[in-house]
Amino acid sequence: MQLAPLGDTAVVMTLGNVIKETTLNRVRDLAAHLERNPPPGVVEVVPAFGAVTVYYDPVHSQDFAALCEELRRCAERIKPAKGREPRTLTVPVCYGGEFGPDLAAVAAKARLSEAAVIALHAKPRYWVQAVGFAPGFPYLGKLPAKLHMPRHATPRVRVEAGSVGIGGELTGIYPAASPGGWQIIGRTPLNLFRPEADEPALLHMGDRVRFKPVSREEFAAWK
Repeated sequence: MQLAPLGDTAVVMTLGNVIKETTLNRVRDLAAHLERNPPPGVVEVVPAFGAVTVYYDPVHSQDFAALCEELRRCAERIKPAKGREPRTLTVPVCYGGEFGPDLAAVAAKARLSEAAVIALHAKPRYWVQAVGFAPGFPYLGKLPAKLHMPRHATPRVRVEAGSVGIGGELTGIYPAASPGGWQIIGRTPLNLFRPEADEPALLHMGDRVRFKPVSREEFAAWK
């Protein structure tokens, strides 16, 4: 494990540079432990990919070296949970057309038919590797290598809520309308973020996601 400062009010605890199930579980378990048992001065804990970022108030915290030592001890106390089955959510997606304006371009770059892109995108059971960028936005991996695509050089001014996109080796879902540069291949009718709910975000780090292709009629029925 590596610890490094992030400005003067945060510490990044890196548990692994290769994203795999064991790393994600360690990150999630450590973040949960620190949220339940925060060292003095810790104000927020953010798990993402292979790291946990710990934000602290330097006025009420230990000095940096002492805080890092306490965080190391916390990490050493974490025992891997046995027999835990991650939550899996099936996400309906209507691909292409007005819902997926980049599907044809992605298919051309991948040298696949649009139907093959849809089938390939919907095949894996993805891990939620991080939630961020916008409230409730899930970063999902691992995307099949044939579908790895660069983001747009110039982002769109508006990407509709529920849009499913590809950015590099990840796929993700826009929970609200916003600017965005990912390659948009479809849209889900699900609401991924409800600020009024006790748990505003539908997806959390460590969850699993499957995409289910649906027709326009089925999409409308979800609404």
